[in-house]
Amino acid sequence: MATIKEIFQLIESELEKDPSRADGIEAVYQFNITGDEESTYQVILRSDSGSVVEGEKETADCTLTIDSADFKKMVDGELNGTEAFMSGLLQIDGDMGLALRLQDILSAYSAAQQ
Repeated sequence: MATIKEIFQLIESELEKDPSRADGIEAVYQFNITGDEESTYQVILRSDSGSVVEGEKETADCTLTIDSADFKKMVDGELNGTEAFMSGLLQIDGDMGLALRLQDILSAYSAAQQ
């Protein structure tokens, strides 16, 4: 199974290949990963590009806090983001509308794995 770092690297490469995956979203998503692979990543989306940085580079519009194991399940499609939020596995601060659109972006990772 991929590490958290590898997952974010793949998300970035997919966004670089096809920026339309972000579908016009202009936002900074911050992922506070807890547990075994504790780390912080930001997915920075602009109208014509997307990038991933490790750490806090910009002010986040939407911050998601999730355990590394649960995050991996979410990007692999084994854990629905809404269910994760409702069950307390995923905490969201900031723009909830952006959080709802996140699944589309994470699906870029799932598609790239196949």
